[in-house]
Amino acid sequence: MHDLAPGQRDASVPPPGSGVSFVMPVLNEERYLEHAVQSVLSQQVDGPLELILALGPSTDGTESIAERMAAADRRVRLIENAAADIPVGLNLAIGAAKYPTIVRVDAHSALDADYTPRAMATLDRVKAANVGGVMRAQGRSPFQRAVARAYNSPIGLGGGAYHSGGSDGPAESAYLGVMRRAVLDEVGLFDESIRRGEDWELNLRIRRAGYRVWFDPDLSVTYWPRERWSALVRQFRSTGTWRGELVRRYGRRNSLRFFAPPTLLIVAAVAIIVAVLQLTGVVHGVGAAVASLIYLPLVAYLVLVIAYAAGPPAGPGGRERLWALVVIPSMHLAWGLGFLVGAARGARENVDTSRLRRNTPLP
Repeated sequence: MHDLAPGQRDASVPPPGSGVSFVMPVLNEERYLEHAVQSVLSQQVDGPLELILALGPSTDGTESIAERMAAADRRVRLIENAAADIPVGLNLAIGAAKYPTIVRVDAHSALDADYTPRAMATLDRVKAANVGGVMRAQGRSPFQRAVARAYNSPIGLGGGAYHSGGSDGPAESAYLGVMRRAVLDEVGLFDESIRRGEDWELNLRIRRAGYRVWFDPDLSVTYWPRERWSALVRQFRSTGTWRGELVRRYGRRNSLRFFAPPTLLIVAAVAIIVAVLQLTGVVHGVGAAVASLIYLPLVAYLVLVIAYAAGPPAGPGGRERLWALVVIPSMHLAWGLGFLVGAARGARENVDTSRLRRNTPLP
């Protein structure tokens, strides 16, 4: 079958009151899970509602919390996700779902009160196959607030609409997503060979089948980012590695913004080599002056990061500003390193280990 231009086909609209299935992969989320589940169960849905938790093998108190919530509310259903991979858990949950509209939810997030009815109205209005909104990252500690601020800034994550906002309209992908089950059954569920970026790949198939993926800036989801620097670095290295894998598979279907972090890393590596050659006298005179041009983009980047960090923080005190000086380069360089590794040798063995360790208590 040849690819169709996105928007050529309308997704079918289920009858009113058909119900909504929320699907949530869960692993080591003892401090976020209950809030995430409550935000789902408080959604006003036209028809029945169910929430399916795909439980990975957590090492904290996540499973007991999930079991308690399922016992207290029959709308909460539990299934086992022994593989712990997000796309596997999503597919298991979708396969167990009863209703024609699927809402993906992250256990590290919370839906705004009007999220689902607003998304359902947008799906009906534009006859899209998938609708997503804005990820509004928030933090509690100075470090987490610094990470959240980076998530919400075009400087941090490259200006994707679902991070920094944009206009209502067709989109490349959707954050989380409110999806029509009939389209998922047609194009296939999440690709279980892709552990990160699985949503982008699914939305690519949806668009290639001629359906619309839609961005609605009035939809908002609260997201709580990683709480430790080491976990953040592991997360972004893994995410970058899988983006490199997606570039291997799909080439220029990937946006140009994905190539900025690896370019920064390459420029930094070349600058270090040039500096060593200059300091040892191997390169000198006019050659050294010409070679020094490699420092200009790095100086510009440093000025940008300092100017960003000096901006108004989300919380009181200066610790968030200091963390911002660390968070932005850490995100970019870890992502860029992962991208180069993934593009060179693939990512099939890569696992996001930031999800596998128990988080430390919040202050």
